Amino acid sequence: MMPSVTSALRTALHQLEKDRERIDRQIRAIRSVLDESGPTRPLASLATPRRSNPTRRPMSAAARRAVSQRMKAYWEKRNAAAGKAKA
Repeated sequence: MMPSVTSALRTALHQLEKDRERIDRQIRAIRSVLDESGPTRPLASLATPRRSNPTRRPMSAAARRAVSQRMKAYWEKRNAAAGKAKA
């Protein structure tokens, strides 16, 4: 049983070393491109924050006032009903 475990470990080690060589080549290629390009600047698209929900439209001041009035009326009615239930 030990020879098969050892063989499997050797195979895995060989594959990992091949992967490491491939990754090292990719790192060298990326570094060479970055070194040639000079100092980096943030892209405008990355510098501006993105809205979490792009389909949601901002609410106008008039719409906010209308919602506020509706909610105040709702809570007044709810609190009045709760006060009657306690009495």
